[in-house]
Amino acid sequence: MSTFRRSFMKHWFAVEATPIYLVIGGAVFGAGWYLTRLARGPSIVWTKENPTPWNDVKPNETTKLLTVNQHFDKSWDRKKL
Repeated sequence: MSTFRRSFMKHWFAVEATPIYLVIGGAVFGAGWYLTRLARGPSIVWTKENPTPWNDVKPNETTKLLTVNQHFDKSWDRKKL
C-alpha cells in the first residue's frame, strides 16, 4: 500500500504539475464566471411573468455594460431574476 501511495504522490503532487493545475483551475473558474455573466444578461428570461423583457427598454435607456460615444439618461435594469 505504501508503494501505491508513494507512486500516487510522486505523479500527482509533483512540482512540475503545479502549473498544469493552475492553468486548468483558471480555465474552469473563467468559464464558470463567463457563463454566469451570460446567464444574467438582459436577453435571458428566467421567469414566465414577462416573456419579452427586451420590449420594456425605452429609447433613452442602454443595456450595454460599456458605451463608447453615447450618452443615455439612465441604464435599463431588470427587476426580477
